[in-house]
Amino acid sequence: MSTLLVPYYEHPSVRPAEWDAIVAAAPRLYGVVLNPAGGPGDRPDGAFAEVAARLRSAGGRILGYVDTDHGRRATTDVVRDLTRHRDWYGTDGAFLDQVPSGRESFEYYQRLAVAAWGVGCGTLVLNHGTAPHPCYARVADVLVTFEGPAGLARARGAAVHCAVPGTGDHPWGTLPYTLNLADDAENVENPP
Repeated sequence: MSTLLVPYYEHPSVRPAEWDAIVAAAPRLYGVVLNPAGGPGDRPDGAFAEVAARLRSAGGRILGYVDTDHGRRATTDVVRDLTRHRDWYGTDGAFLDQVPSGRESFEYYQRLAVAAWGVGCGTLVLNHGTAPHPCYARVADVLVTFEGPAGLARARGAAVHCAVPGTGDHPWGTLPYTLNLADDAENVENPP
């Protein structure tokens, strides 16, 4: 299993070749984050449902993107999004975004973890964007402390690299340079 987690936030109908590359690499990835509409959206998206089915058929792990608004979002709304991801896209895990790093928010995320497990999330990823209090490791499979170039992730000792090689306002719209994952850490930089 790879150490590469791919959050790619482009629509499959707009970027089909990139999604084809992700599906082809799926068995060698840690997982792929689906984000149809800043979460699952208000109704199923057929193009994302189709790519999710292809990812599952290829043996990929699919994580549904849910924004937690730094612990301010109602638990019921987060659980509704987790359930929609499961029902509409067959996700087997969750990528909870905008997670604070301080201990004072831990109980909220502990409750979310229990709810996520209750709706069938086998893998739980928390995206802090920085080093969190160690207590979060008790409820998550992966704590994202950095999104960016693989070389820096490797230098920092990352066990799983959240591949975000893009820059600017929408860095999640850039596919890792190559998904020929003979050596994940060397092959995810932007092309020269």
